[in-house]
Order: sequence, then structure tokens, then C-alpha cells
Amino acid sequence: MIRTRLAGALLLALLLPLAAQSQDPQGDATLESAEPAEPIDESGIDVGEGSPVAADPAALDAEMMPKASRSLLLDAVQTAAGYFVVGERGHVLMSEDGKDWQQLAVPTRSTLTSITSADGVLWAGGHDGVIVHSTDGGQTWTRRRMQVWTPDYLDPFDGVPVMDVLMVDGMNGFAVGAYAMFLETSDGGVTWSPRGIINYDEPEPEPAAAAPAAAADESPADDWTFDASDLTLEAEADPHLYAMARTDEGDLVIAGERGAFFRSTDGGQSWERDRLPYEGSMFGILSFGGDHLLVHGLRGNVLESRDLGRNWTPVETGITTSLMGGHALANGGAILVGANGVVLTRPDADSPFTETRYEMENGETPNLTGVMPAGDAGFIVVGDKGAGLFRPQ
Repeated sequence: MIRTRLAGALLLALLLPLAAQSQDPQGDATLESAEPAEPIDESGIDVGEGSPVAADPAALDAEMMPKASRSLLLDAVQTAAGYFVVGERGHVLMSEDGKDWQQLAVPTRSTLTSITSADGVLWAGGHDGVIVHSTDGGQTWTRRRMQVWTPDYLDPFDGVPVMDVLMVDGMNGFAVGAYAMFLETSDGGVTWSPRGIINYDEPEPEPAAAAPAAAADESPADDWTFDASDLTLEAEADPHLYAMARTDEGDLVIAGERGAFFRSTDGGQSWERDRLPYEGSMFGILSFGGDHLLVHGLRGNVLESRDLGRNWTPVETGITTSLMGGHALANGGAILVGANGVVLTRPDADSPFTETRYEMENGETPNLTGVMPAGDAGFIVVGDKGAGLFRPQ
């Protein structure tokens, strides 16, 4: 599905994957001479010879590439089995120390945007509506869902990317994506059912009191900096949904395009739509204890709430670069990452954020999309130059 108007937020979320897919596969990510992956497909879609989707990247095994750890990576998670990262071309990699990475055999070449785990099961979602999972610590992967675009049958969600997956336990979970796509499963991912969470009979909520944006220090090196005109869009009936989180009490929250915010206090049975005080897009939600939340997104904007998103306080960051990933730490501490290698850290909820930069050995400061703690090694960061280790100074 293609719209002539690309919202700035969706452009940001998909810009790097789309650009990376246009790269020459014989460049940095050259093919490795290895046994091809044996796909496990339980999506219920015919991908055999003659099928209109047989040659679609979503239905093909990820190619094994020796430099996959330096390709575009978008999200990361830690389990008892190790560290896992996902990204372009269906890449899933595993590491025990955050330094040495092994690519895993996955039955899709679609870009994977998110990864999570629950009850020892790994789940990843991405472009073409793909959802894959592993029940054995990442050793084998099964494709549970894909919904690619075909000219023969037009469905509103054909080809729509999954932007985030959240599993409550081994059986129950949710996935969100572009154009207000909301999926749920109650059978361990065997089926993923779409459900509308927007009541179109009710007027769109007004945004909360305007929060001050980050200082408008335009930087020519930041391609992700937008002025006010870029963010002035017509009313969006179906906002892109970028991130989902669950509190310790089981409440659910979603953040997305143009200040879209949703909350559920009954385990996802019903949803209340709200608007953030900042009308740009938020790409991540961090959940601390109780009703304490933090959202981060465009132009360095960060908002914090102590009442499950009913009221928000802007958090000073001192930057205008977009913040694409983050991780909640103890005592309300947090680490956020974004464009041009920017890293913001705070040790607790009462301390301000401190800005540092992640710099590779060659001096590059890559665009960062995800981060997770790595014990004594510091933090694992992922982005458009792959995975690396970072220790705040």
C-alpha cells in the first residue's frame, strides 16, 4: 500500500530500512557460502511454486552474510540465551558477549523492526506484516504471519509493516504498525487477529497543553531535523503506531504518529485514545514502576508522566536530533539513543539527561535505533552501522 503523502514520522521509521534495501548486496553485506536455512512456515499462506508471493522477500529465507553485524539493525533484546538483534533483510543475530555475533537462519528477507521475548520465546516483527518466533533460544525460527501486497487482492493492511511486538506471556500478545494496525493473539501466535482500537464516531481528542519543543538549533549534519512546517499535517484518522509498553500492573500504552497515544487498563480489551502535548511522532515508550512512563521521539523531544499518560511533563534534552531507541534503568534512570550517535543518559528519575556520543573506531557516529544493557561491557547499541558496545563516560 502506497500513499502519495508520506508522514514525516513514517518516513523516519522506514527511511533507513528502505535505503538499506537498495544497497548492492555484493557490497559490505556479501553473501556467505553456507547451507541455506530450512524455512519453517506456519503463516497459512501458500508460498509454493506458482504462488504470487513465492518470490517475495517476505517468503524467502534470509541470506547468510558475513558482515551482517555491520548491516542496518533496528532493535535488540536480552534473554537467558544471550543478546539478540534484528534488522534489514531478515537479519537476526545472537551474541553471548555483545562483541562477537552469529547470524541465525530465519525464514524471511523482510526487514525486521522489533524483537521481544516472553516465557523463553523470542518474537520479531517487521515489513510485509511479518512475525517470526523461536522457542529454542533462537536456534530455529518459524514464520507465523506475513501479509504482503499483491495486485490480485487489495487489503488495507497488505504490505503494512509491524513496528512493535509485545508479548504478555507465551500465549497472549499484541503487535502494532503503520496506519493504526493493531493485531492480537491468544494462542501463542498461531493466529494474529486485526482489531480496530479507534472509535471513529468520537472526535479526535485535542492535544494536551503544548509542551515546549527542543531548542531550534538547526544542524546541517542532522538529516532528521524538521521545522514546524514539516510537522503541520492534516488530521490523521489512522496514525502510525510505533511503540507499545506494559506496566508492572498490566496496563498497556501505545505511542505513535503526530502525538497519538492510547492506553488500556483492562489488558487490551478496551482502549482510550489521547493526544500528547507534543504533536510530533514518538518512537519509543519506557515503562518504569507504577504509572511512570517516558516517551521519546522527533527533534529530541521527551515527555514524562506519573499517571499513565494522563498528564505529561516535558523533559529537557538540549538536543534537536531525533531519539529512536531507549531502555529503562533502575530508579527511573534511562538511556536514549538517536541520530548522529547521540546518547542521553540519566542515573535516576530526579537527575537531568547528560549527552554523549557513540563513536566507532573509524570515527563515525552512526544513526542509532536501539540500546540495551550488556552487564560489565556497558551497553549494546544498534543502528545503521550494525551493533557495537558503548560505555558512557
